Amino acid sequence: HAPGYEALPSEAPFDTRHADNGAGRPAGQRRIAVPVRVEPKVFFANERTFLSWLNFAIVLGSLALGLLNFGDRTGKIAGAAFTLIAMFVMVYALVLFQWRAERIRQRDAGPYDDRTGPTFLVVVLIAAVVLNFYLKISTGF
Repeated sequence: HAPGYEALPSEAPFDTRHADNGAGRPAGQRRIAVPVRVEPKVFFANERTFLSWLNFAIVLGSLALGLLNFGDRTGKIAGAAFTLIAMFVMVYALVLFQWRAERIRQRDAGPYDDRTGPTFLVVVLIAAVVLNFYLKISTGF
């Protein structure tokens, strides 16, 4: 490869555009392969999202720790549930970060979003809050 240019992996996707024949029209079958550029801000956005998920997990884990240490029986059950959810969020964030980083590194075309993970997390959090509420009501406050 020429000096100043990086060698691209053979499986890197290319943007194939028609060569211009000078008249503003495609020149028949001739194509030029242009490598797809991944901007550094994409990697940083992935890292920012990962850190945001970890921040949420730490806040949830802190709440769980408070319930485990200072709560009654119901609080300890809710604290255990929130601890498990916080650990799940940490693992989910790591897996999602690695998956996105690998797709970015391979220069895959997007989208990189995950629609099922956050929905599942909301359902699980609602279930934990409802469980806590039910246990508190059933024990008579």
